[in-house]
Amino acid sequence: MVVEVRLVGPPLVARDGVSARFDTRKAIALLAYLALSDRPRPREVICELLWSEYDPESARGALRRTLSTLRGGLGAEHLDTSGETVALLPKPGLSIDVMRVRGLTAEGATVSELAAASDMLSGEFLEGFSVRDSANFDLWQQVQSVRLRREHTSVLRRLVDGLIAADDLHSAIPVAERWLTLDPLHEPAHRQLIRLLAWTGHRAEALEQYRSCVRILHHELGVRPVSETAALRDQIDEGTLTPTPPAPLPATHARAPGDLPLVGRLAELAALHAAYADSRAGTRLAVIEGEPGIGKTRLSQELAADVMRRGGRVLIARGYEGAADIPYGPIVDLLRETVQASSATPGWLATISDQQLADAGGLMPEIPRSRHLPPLRPVEGSAAKIRLLEAVVAILAAACRGPAPGLVVVDDVHAADDATLDTLQYMVRRLSDSRLLVVLAWRSERIPPGHRMRQLLMQQVRSGLATVVRPERLSPGDVSVIAAAAGYDDDVARQVHLESEGLPLFATEYLTAMRLGERSDAGMPTEIRGLLESRLAPLRELSRQVLDAAAVLGRKFNVDTLRAVSGRAEEETVAAVEEALSAGLLHELREDPPTYEFTHSKLAEMVYDELSLGRRRLLHRRAAEEIARLPRGAREAAQAARHLQAAGAEAQSAEQHRIAALLAAEVQATEDAISHLEAAIALGHPDVASLHETIGDLATLKGDYARAFDAFQSASLYETVSSVAIEHKIGDVHQRRGDWERAARHYRAALQLTDDPALVARISADLALTLLATHQLEAADEMTDAALMKARGADDRAAQAQAHNIRGILARTLGDLDRASAELEISLALSVDLDDEPAQTAALNNLALVHRQAGNLSTALALTERALGLCTAYGDRHRQAALENNLADLHHAAGREEQALVHLKRAVAIFSSIGGEEATRLSEIWKLVSW
Repeated sequence: MVVEVRLVGPPLVARDGVSARFDTRKAIALLAYLALSDRPRPREVICELLWSEYDPESARGALRRTLSTLRGGLGAEHLDTSGETVALLPKPGLSIDVMRVRGLTAEGATVSELAAASDMLSGEFLEGFSVRDSANFDLWQQVQSVRLRREHTSVLRRLVDGLIAADDLHSAIPVAERWLTLDPLHEPAHRQLIRLLAWTGHRAEALEQYRSCVRILHHELGVRPVSETAALRDQIDEGTLTPTPPAPLPATHARAPGDLPLVGRLAELAALHAAYADSRAGTRLAVIEGEPGIGKTRLSQELAADVMRRGGRVLIARGYEGAADIPYGPIVDLLRETVQASSATPGWLATISDQQLADAGGLMPEIPRSRHLPPLRPVEGSAAKIRLLEAVVAILAAACRGPAPGLVVVDDVHAADDATLDTLQYMVRRLSDSRLLVVLAWRSERIPPGHRMRQLLMQQVRSGLATVVRPERLSPGDVSVIAAAAGYDDDVARQVHLESEGLPLFATEYLTAMRLGERSDAGMPTEIRGLLESRLAPLRELSRQVLDAAAVLGRKFNVDTLRAVSGRAEEETVAAVEEALSAGLLHELREDPPTYEFTHSKLAEMVYDELSLGRRRLLHRRAAEEIARLPRGAREAAQAARHLQAAGAEAQSAEQHRIAALLAAEVQATEDAISHLEAAIALGHPDVASLHETIGDLATLKGDYARAFDAFQSASLYETVSSVAIEHKIGDVHQRRGDWERAARHYRAALQLTDDPALVARISADLALTLLATHQLEAADEMTDAALMKARGADDRAAQAQAHNIRGILARTLGDLDRASAELEISLALSVDLDDEPAQTAALNNLALVHRQAGNLSTALALTERALGLCTAYGDRHRQAALENNLADLHHAAGREEQALVHLKRAVAIFSSIGGEEATRLSEIWKLVSW
């Protein structure tokens, strides 16, 4: 009989082609759960998944009834319900589509196998199926659905690569299109489709696909394509794209992680070598502990290789996750190695008594024993356990005996069974006169304070018989060495360090994946994903729900916000956090309120990626609501904007971006403010004209004049913005660039658009400054007088301050220092009264120039420093550079060359950043002294 189970698409169970019907939907739910489980599942876990609202006894009864239903549909031979676990048995005659897919897509899969797997994945997991009263199962179903969708995209990517390698480009196009349908925001998929279209002669379609990529990324993420995508567009446009796909790198170029050099571990390796040298005087213990992926195994391997080179005997074993119920598992592995040692060194077993060989034979029958022994009397109870431990320890010590000390390594001790821990404790304490180094490696978080292995370690440390090695993460320089050994430059090394965060396993896996021809944007290397999944797998469903909320909040979060966003009770949230801490997924930061952080960003990414779109949006909405209750600053507004956008609330997100921009601008975070405004525009904020205008204002302060022009021009396209204001501001930018003719043209255009006295006064004052810069002194004087008259008529004190400032500049230019000082003192008083920092800065600087010209250097210096403080506070970079330059001149005039050089260097550094590429071409930018 053949039983076929289909879980992708509408669920189906068929026996010999005939659909099987179940009288409860939970039978299908249980079948799906067991089918995707990689090991037997405890009944308690299944009851919590499907009948969490029942009391324990009722839930077990419901499970028994559902299992009976499932047996009737599948056949009893396919279910193992003995004991406290339930499992689906992968016997011949049972076909599960998800398992078949994973078989077809194993490493080395052919194009036809990948194509078949893709066809089988063309549908949603348990499409149209739900369990009415089981939120836990719904969550599990969502996680599996996301996981299978990701597997499908991986299959499609590999299928595209395979078809390209087979030069079947036309067949690859629809596959790439399906890939994009599943993941429309995946830019590498867009690039691959663009290339395929271009390679097959569809140039116009390739360029349209590029434009589609631009639109999607802009609308959904508010970003532009990366430079690689833009370069691809240029190559197609210019006809320089490689006419045929490049041949894939052969796998033989790959270098295994273990072949890469060991770096950043000199101190740790030296400590282990010292411990080995000390073992000549008797057994020593060395412990290597740290987080997963930190390189514990590699360190022990390097030590073992060195010991073998010196002629020492080495025995190695490790604990395995999920095998803790197999007594003495690693010890049996060590004993098996002694069998190999016996063939290499005949006669060493002669030192072991027949009784000890017989006792150990219960664990390892392969151990040779005398054939002429009298029957051995059995011993029961604790004496039997002691005799067994004594025999094992004696055999291991004898196997390692030789001219050099021996080495016993047990890796992943945190996953070992209790009987193995008993043996290790006994070995370390019992062997005092043997020349032996016992190296144990474990994950720090899995051997907590109070654990018996940690107690053993502390006892040995106090006795001076133990060494502890705790390797740290790699520095950027360490990763550069590894990258160079793999044939990559510093740019790749920096990217790998960023991705790996200095974890050696992650760094070597990324480099190995790249050497295999996999691009970094193809996803997380399999080894890394497997490690992360193994760390997440043991979590309870409740803890995983809380961790989902943590991933939405970001890598760092506090427990109060986490509780609110997860929707769980305080006790549940704390318990979940403690479980994640003990599993090494989080670590606690010394902050108040209690704050936590994922131990690696890839953990947060992986948890987040496995969330369904619906749950992701729900959690982001909760996060935004919680942030709204906090005191508001630029950071909080930015976080709210991010969460609202991810929740699909684009209009609300746009408004939060606008608020974040205003708050960022208040603290002179100009670039951040501009980014928030651009995001608000991309999200469709209704007041787009004023946002463009504000970008122009901020870009002007930053000295990014090309960006300011673009923003003001964009604002001028909307009727809601004042044409007078835009013309005036464009004129100001031209004036800052030293393009006096264009500045005057825009000022005059602004004057023609208004008869408002205050506006006329301000624009006229700026026009007067332009005339003054072009040595039209008489016209400048007339324009200034007209500006002051208009300002007084409009009772606009700000315009009056501006007009008096220009009159002061003009008087100083004409050499009338008394009049210049009087005019500037009036301007300064008005601007101080108005709390107008830019106007105060201008008046102070010009007044300082008057005192400098009069020979009052100390007064000029004090006024300029005061002006610089104000200018720095409101963030006008160009004028800040001018003030630094003026200070350099004042110190030079006073004979203080060292101080003059300090200010000159600051001025040059800022001037160099003003105007972008125009800075070197427009010399007037560097000549600003007065304004």
